[in-house]
Amino acid sequence: MIFLRSTRGYMRSHSLPDSWNLDQILDDLNAHGFAIINQAYPDQYRAQVSQECSHHMDEFREAGIQNGVVSNIRSDHILWINDRLPIAQLHIETLTLFSQSLNQAFYLGIKEVEAHFARYNLGEFYALHRDNPQQKNDRIISTVYYLHPEWQEDWGGQLRLQDNNEKWHIVNPEPNRLVIFQSDLLHEVLISKQQRLSITAWLRSGNSIWV
Repeated sequence: MIFLRSTRGYMRSHSLPDSWNLDQILDDLNAHGFAIINQAYPDQYRAQVSQECSHHMDEFREAGIQNGVVSNIRSDHILWINDRLPIAQLHIETLTLFSQSLNQAFYLGIKEVEAHFARYNLGEFYALHRDNPQQKNDRIISTVYYLHPEWQEDWGGQLRLQDNNEKWHIVNPEPNRLVIFQSDLLHEVLISKQQRLSITAWLRSGNSIWV
């Protein structure tokens, strides 16, 4: 685990990864409501966190089933991230550091980050929705980090979102890409034709609602 130790040191430094152009990210969030970071981390980290995700596949549950009630707007599978998933936790630590910059720039009052692995199998989707409908759940900023090693455009699984100027965008789930957007923006995940892996995380102003 030599790389993991070096990765921990890299991720736990007091600065964001070199690929994160903070000024550009803040400008894009302010102007459009979303930002994209390509090659968010060294690819070795993406590979290791993807492997960690794969090792826990049998623990995923259907996201569309909550307390026995089946939702028809989503069909993906999720696994909440906690201390048993130390490699994924490094991403949460980076987002926590990033939250400090968001709070300084926009006075958002972000206090914590919650996250889960998300797996979309063949034919799975997440219909149009907001992550913070009517500001009911303290989610302020949403993020999606893509873990799969490759992706082709005809494999589907794109993130379709409406920016804060009411313009629609299609974001391909490129490997090692991080998408950051305001949680009240309308968005959806189009039907996937291949297995699609990611970490979805929310920067929140309140207490954890992990389930």
